Amino acid sequence: MTRAIEIVQIKPDSPEDNTFFGHPAGLGWLSFCELWERFSFYGMQTLLILYLSDYLFLPENSAHVWGFQELRSGIESVTGPRSPEQLASIVFGLYAGLVYLLPIFGGLLADRWIGRTRSVVIGAIAMAMGHFLMAFESSLLPALTLLVLGVAAFKGNIAVQVSDLFKEGDPRRATAFQIFILSVQAAAIIAPLVCGTLGEKVAWHWGFGAAGFGMLIGLAVYIQGLKYLPRDRLERGRGRTAGPRLTQAEKSRLAILFLMMPVLTVSIVGYGQFGNAFPLWSRGNMDMVVAGFAVPLTWLQAVDGVCRLASMVAAIWFWRWWDTKYKPINDLLKISCACLVAASAPALLMIPAFLIEHGGDKVSILWTVAYSLVNAMAFATLVPVGLALYAHASPRRLQGFMIGIYFLHIFVGNILVGWLAGFLSEMSGTSFWGLHAILVATAGGVLLVINLMFSKIFKPAPPPVHVSLDKRGISGERTPV
Repeated sequence: MTRAIEIVQIKPDSPEDNTFFGHPAGLGWLSFCELWERFSFYGMQTLLILYLSDYLFLPENSAHVWGFQELRSGIESVTGPRSPEQLASIVFGLYAGLVYLLPIFGGLLADRWIGRTRSVVIGAIAMAMGHFLMAFESSLLPALTLLVLGVAAFKGNIAVQVSDLFKEGDPRRATAFQIFILSVQAAAIIAPLVCGTLGEKVAWHWGFGAAGFGMLIGLAVYIQGLKYLPRDRLERGRGRTAGPRLTQAEKSRLAILFLMMPVLTVSIVGYGQFGNAFPLWSRGNMDMVVAGFAVPLTWLQAVDGVCRLASMVAAIWFWRWWDTKYKPINDLLKISCACLVAASAPALLMIPAFLIEHGGDKVSILWTVAYSLVNAMAFATLVPVGLALYAHASPRRLQGFMIGIYFLHIFVGNILVGWLAGFLSEMSGTSFWGLHAILVATAGGVLLVINLMFSKIFKPAPPPVHVSLDKRGISGERTPV
């Protein structure tokens, strides 16, 4: 007679899903939805500063904007009198900053009350409404409010759904986030060409309308792909009850994730200067004429978009090749290595700066490609793998909140970038870029130390063991979860 004692046995509900480039089909739907959401975001971002400074905030037009005088009074009570251009920059900065700050609250909303699916749908609808309201001059402030709240509900929660496509310990998760971010890079190239051209060359409302239409496409893609996405695991009443306490392992992981935040903030300052100090430095030190054609300074941003897209494709291929040929390395080590690569980008700019300071002429525009390419190589691993780490290492009931916390380092990092950019006029180019190289390299070194000390904390628990007892004794096998 054979007796069997089943301690635990959990089997997957369906065969392994590898239908989207070796990943679950849901990743394709989420990535395509993210492409259209970022299309709307970058389209809006391309137009907003020009729309406000060149048109809407001019005295003859601003009187038609609901709440404009109250907004201006509130800003100028802190900053003093501002010109229309300065006021436009402040409003743009507030919009861009809140986009990375408010996902914390969007994550809490999904974690505790409405779930991720409803949160993403609500966010997409709010953003579409905001884009369409931008077509009316009077409704600027309600439009911006809807856009910021929509991103807050959408951004972090769709990233958590990418993580939830994979089982604990699945090494494909980091690569999946790279594919997910790849869609962002495609949108960053396409949106300025479509929305920017329509808004600047045809009419502002055409550009904003195109962004809104893109968001509606993203919403339709998301709804169509719902059957491929993980179901929300929201317990009834979780918003009214405390829920289970965190385990000691969960508390340890959360502590390290919070400890990493200031380090990650410093890690992005070199890349962040591409849109801030680098154009200002390039204007005075770079030869912008190529074959008799004066390259517009704004075109440097397109170089960055192309480099990021190419680097993301290369990074996806590289890490898949590494994982099949060698032992996969953990996400913390990947981030540390990417940070050290990022430090070499501002260090690279010390070379042309040194040449100019010692009597050289303006340097070639090819230095833009070199600086952007090295930055993009680091970005291709640093951001998506960081997202993957914060998603899978956080307790399930706090995942949305922690993704919001992760985006917070970009918000604070941009403030730090702006402060550091002020030193460009006070320091030599060599010293300025050297300072950034040291800061980013230091962040990479600290991350390496954190990896050496705490990497074991992030290792997934071993899969449960199925144990049976029969006449021959005890036998067991690990069963994947």
